[in-house]
Amino acid sequence: MQGCSAETDAADYDRAVSDFLDAARLVPLLAGTGWGPVTVVARTGSTNADVAALARAGAGHGTVLVTPHQQAGRGRFARVWSTPPDTCVAMSVLVRPRLALAHWGWLSLVAGLAAVAGVAASSGVEATLKWPNDVLVAERKLCGILSEAVETPAGWAAVLGIGINVALGEDQLPVPTATSLRLEGSDAAAHAVAAAVLVALDRLYARWDAGESLVADYRRSCGTLGRRVRILVPDGAVEGLAVDVDAAGALVVDTEAGRRTFAAGDVVHLRPADAGPGGFRTPPPGSPTGGR
Repeated sequence: MQGCSAETDAADYDRAVSDFLDAARLVPLLAGTGWGPVTVVARTGSTNADVAALARAGAGHGTVLVTPHQQAGRGRFARVWSTPPDTCVAMSVLVRPRLALAHWGWLSLVAGLAAVAGVAASSGVEATLKWPNDVLVAERKLCGILSEAVETPAGWAAVLGIGINVALGEDQLPVPTATSLRLEGSDAAAHAVAAAVLVALDRLYARWDAGESLVADYRRSCGTLGRRVRILVPDGAVEGLAVDVDAAGALVVDTEAGRRTFAAGDVVHLRPADAGPGGFRTPPPGSPTGGR
């Protein structure tokens, strides 16, 4: 892990990181938030792994690590991936919630909401969430999120990892179903995008940790609701209509066998031609004609 801390002067930032991610401009934008210290590194294997190690070594709530080159990022279900240098922003935040561990399933959803809000504020690109936390633009993935619980000497903590495709070209996409802010027509600077997401995360995390429900916020940003979906779970796949997200953050799906609730699983948004028998679409909860 090579980089510099928030205390380093601007000249050292330029030497330690890259022109793509201007750390000297990033850190001041986080003034007034609960985040810090903020460290920006030129490259690392996994920001989540690094912050988890810092947590076990006694790092405090609000510790942030950011890089423009993640070489061994980790996703859900132990997936491993990397990005070309100076095309993406990967960052991880250490939090020590006051709420009981049983409520921490919401942290991934909170991070997803922050990514949607921060991307819109910094770039003008409007994204939606595919449950639970994939950030999509026109069904193409813009951001990925991974939250992990970490046992530390001071008790349990959580690491919230967010990866944002900022400047990937079409020929650099990891899969055809991905996208980037550049491909969506935005030239937003990486430091501005990272800062906006972290500012949004600070606001949303504070609300959640104070016990406020974010269900209504999530429903407004979730593109899965009202869609015909296929849920991939360990014992197979289930198809149905996604109708709600409940108070625990679980996805509620109407299937041919009845209403089911999923706390985890990979979701595929189905087109009408992909759906099984009985495929249909209705407005999501909270819309003028949608119900719950």
